[in-house]
Amino acid sequence: MMIRKGYLAIALMVVGNVHAADLTRFDNFTPLSGNPAAGSLPESAPFRLSSPAFSQVVLANRSNQNRLVPGSNSGSWDMITTNETGANAGRYLFMPFEAGSAGVQRVDLRDGNYDTRTVTIIAPGTQGFASGDASRWTPWGSYLTAEESWGTGSSKGRLFEVTNATTAGANGGNLVQRSIIPRVSHEGLAFDKDNNLYFIDELNGGSLYKYVSAKPGAATGADFFAKGQTFVLKVGAGGQSEGNNGPAITGSASWVAITDANGGPLAGISTVLADGTIDGRATADHAAVLGTGYNRPEDLEIQTAPSGRQILYFTTTDSDSDGNSANGRGRIYSLDLASNDVRLAADGGTPDMATGLAVGGTWSNPDNLAIDANGNIYGIEDQDGGRADIWFLQDIDRDGVAEAVGKWASLSTPGAEPTGLYFDPFNPDVAYVNVQHPTSGNDLLVRITAVPEPETSSMVLAGLGLLGATARRRRRA
Repeated sequence: MMIRKGYLAIALMVVGNVHAADLTRFDNFTPLSGNPAAGSLPESAPFRLSSPAFSQVVLANRSNQNRLVPGSNSGSWDMITTNETGANAGRYLFMPFEAGSAGVQRVDLRDGNYDTRTVTIIAPGTQGFASGDASRWTPWGSYLTAEESWGTGSSKGRLFEVTNATTAGANGGNLVQRSIIPRVSHEGLAFDKDNNLYFIDELNGGSLYKYVSAKPGAATGADFFAKGQTFVLKVGAGGQSEGNNGPAITGSASWVAITDANGGPLAGISTVLADGTIDGRATADHAAVLGTGYNRPEDLEIQTAPSGRQILYFTTTDSDSDGNSANGRGRIYSLDLASNDVRLAADGGTPDMATGLAVGGTWSNPDNLAIDANGNIYGIEDQDGGRADIWFLQDIDRDGVAEAVGKWASLSTPGAEPTGLYFDPFNPDVAYVNVQHPTSGNDLLVRITAVPEPETSSMVLAGLGLLGATARRRRRA
C-alpha cells in the first residue's frame, strides 16, 4: 500500500509551486507488518526499512571513537540535531551521551574520513554532567542539552548550553548551566515561533513546561536565560495522573506560573533548592498549581502550518488505559499552541495502515518524536529486546489526530533502541538515527536516505534544485 502520489507529479508540483510542494520522499513507503527476529539483521545495517528506495549507512560508531581516543566516548548516544542556523549551517550533527558520565559529540557531515569526522566536544563527566538526553539548536545559534535525571536530593536535572558547539576542539566545548530553568528529568526541548521554550519532566506523573523569556529575541543564551517565567501545563482542573491504567488526559488546558516573571520563586508555591534553583517537579504538584501529570512524557516536536498555526506533539511512553501492554502501550498527544486544546494523536487503538485494524500490541512505548520536511510526525519506540519500531503518523487533515499509523522502520539489534531520529532540514531525503546501548556496547549513528526512482529522478532533482534556489527548505504541515 503506497501512500503517496507519483514522483513525476511531485516534481512538477515543486517546479510549479514551491510552497505547495511535496518536499520529501520519506512518506512514500509500504507500511511494514511483523518484526524481524532479534539479532537477525547485521549491526552494520540494523534497520528493516519500509521502502526499497530507502538505504542506510553507518556514519560513526562508539568502538571506533574509543579506539582512536581511549575513554573519550561513554556511549548511549541520544537525541540528534544540527546547527540549523549560522555559518556552515547544516554541516554538523550534535548528540549527548545518556550515560552516568555524560558528554557531547559533534559529527562533521562534510568530512569524508570516518576516523576524523566525529569528535567529543564535552568530555564525559564535565561538571558532573549525567544522563545527557536533550538536543536542540537555539534561535540565537548555540546548542542545548540537559540531564534526564532528577529526584529528591539530586544535584542533576540541569539544562546546559554549549556556546561554541561548532568551533570547539576536542573536549573544548563551553558548557554553561542555565539555572533559571527549573530542575526536572529532561528529555525533549522545543522552541515555538515566538521563541518560547518547552520542556518536560520524564516521570510517571511528570508534566509539560514552558519558559517565556523576557528577551525572546535575544542574541545570546546569557540574555535569553537572564530573566523569564516558567509555567506548567494544567489540563482542565489539573492534578490528574495518567498512570498505566488511566484514560488519555485531553481537553482544554491552561498554563500556570511556577516562577515569577524574573524566574525567581513564587512565595509559598515554588520549592526552592539549597543552591537557589527551583524544583520544577515539586512545584508543579503544589496544591495552588496542580499541573497535569502524564506517564513518562519524553519528547517534544512542533509542527508548523503554512498559516503559522503550531501544534506541539509529546509522547507519554508508559501510559496505558488498562495496564495490559498486549493491546498497546504509550500515547502521543497534540497540543494546539493557540487554543491550548490537548488531543490524543495516536495510541494502541489507532488503525494500522498495514491492516486497517487497531494497531494493538504492535504499538509499544513511543518515546522520541521526529518531523520530516512535509510536517509528518514520526514516533520512535523505547524497547531494547531486539524489537523496536519507528511509526509514521498519517494525519491528512492536519488536525493533530492521526487517522492511522504505519510501521516505517524496525530495529532488531539486541539490547538497543533507536534514538534521536532527525530529518535533515537542508536535505529532505536524508535522516539520521542512533542505535543506542546495544548489547555489543557499540552505539551507531546511521544515515537513512530516500533514493529517487530511476525513471523520474531527473525531474525530481530538477524540482528540488529549483526549490533549493528559491528558499531554504522549511518543516511544514
